[in-house]
Amino acid sequence: MLKTEFSSKDINKKTKFKGFGIRWTLFAFLALFIAFVLLVVWVFQVLLLEPFYKNAKMKEMRLTASIIETNIENDALDQIAYTHAGDYSICILLYKIENNHANEILSCEISKRCMIHHMSSSSITSLYNEAASNGGEYITTKSLDAFAKGASSTIYVKNFQTHTERYTLMLNSEFAPVSATIKTYAAQFKWVSVILVLGALIISLFMSRIITSPIVKLNRSVKRLAMGDYNEIFKGKGYREIRELSDALNYASEELSKNDRLQKELIANISHDLRTPLTMIRGYSEVMRDLPGENTPENAQIVIDETTRLSELVGDMLDLSKIQSGSRKITKEIFNFTETIHSTMSRYEKLTEKDGYQIEFLYDESVEVSADRNMMLQVIYNLINNAINYTGSNKKVTVIQSVSNGKVRFSVTDTGNGISGEELPFIWDRYYKIDKVHRRATVGTGIGLSIVKNILEAHCATYGVESTLGSGSTFWFELDII
Repeated sequence: MLKTEFSSKDINKKTKFKGFGIRWTLFAFLALFIAFVLLVVWVFQVLLLEPFYKNAKMKEMRLTASIIETNIENDALDQIAYTHAGDYSICILLYKIENNHANEILSCEISKRCMIHHMSSSSITSLYNEAASNGGEYITTKSLDAFAKGASSTIYVKNFQTHTERYTLMLNSEFAPVSATIKTYAAQFKWVSVILVLGALIISLFMSRIITSPIVKLNRSVKRLAMGDYNEIFKGKGYREIRELSDALNYASEELSKNDRLQKELIANISHDLRTPLTMIRGYSEVMRDLPGENTPENAQIVIDETTRLSELVGDMLDLSKIQSGSRKITKEIFNFTETIHSTMSRYEKLTEKDGYQIEFLYDESVEVSADRNMMLQVIYNLINNAINYTGSNKKVTVIQSVSNGKVRFSVTDTGNGISGEELPFIWDRYYKIDKVHRRATVGTGIGLSIVKNILEAHCATYGVESTLGSGSTFWFELDII
């Protein structure tokens, strides 16, 4: 005999994750971020350090020149010039041009290696002419290797004039060598890189432990749930998303438990409904075969009735399956809804005459709707069957058609025991049954409400039930009138 076993090992095989875990994924992202940061630091602190440094020094010289030009007629010009010269380490020479002759009116010598303070007159004239031919500004840079390896000196010349006077301003600033600084940064960069990578690894290990710990616990619980342990409780702790996931899994576990229990009940009920007609068919067939004189029309009719009942049960199960899977499509047509109810009521004439049921149909006017007529026949038939099966000892069922606000309302009322408020939300469920002790339906197959629900929802119709314990129940639905 073949034996099938299902264990946690099978689940582990099916759910085996192929790829990196959270720990290494987090480390990879942190490493990428650190690499990006290091790249930015390398570009700005090493590759672009010298250009940024020279650009900053030139801005200081231009700013000083602009301030001196602005305050050229200020009595405190000397003090202003010395202040900026000291702040920015800039040598300053200011000449007034009178009769094509340059007269020095301001001098600030900050460095002994200042080039403009040790120039000849011809060199100063040459710088003036260069600025004049270049729109009033001239910049030149010379190496200072004789004093400091890699150092340079930049001279900035600016010619300007006021309403009555012309001036020439010369600034000189030393540019210190940054190669040693760059080498220092490059050496530090290696150690910083190692420290940051190690830090990323430590942080990723710490963070992954915090993140994955509740996920691992939930994963174990999910595997037990997959093995059919619906009593498993998910205890999600930590951040908000894990708590929300835990609540969702607890809800799913509860619903799966209900679904499993109700499905087992349905299988038991349907098995009973299938076994009963089969037993009767077999019993009466054997009697008719073995006993002389028992091959009567009455016995044959019982076999036919039970066969019909068995066929209806199988048909309803197939219909429910097709509707739920969406393979049965709605074909809408305009038809007389009132006449459809009348034709359905004719099925119960024999039941009314033979068993004493009082099935009454009340309506004010005949109306037409647009829907799938065959499906609506099933809905009406199943609702009336349900009322017949659960009506009281007086065997009274009332079918009412009413019209209001462009809608037709169909309702079926029985006089049975009714349904408690706690049970009402669940009676439309696929496997739900109010009385847990299964009894054979008087008419129909016992799964009609599931068919009704799916058909009405496919038509986007409103439906519901009203019931009070001890006073019967009323099932209803509404459709738009054409």
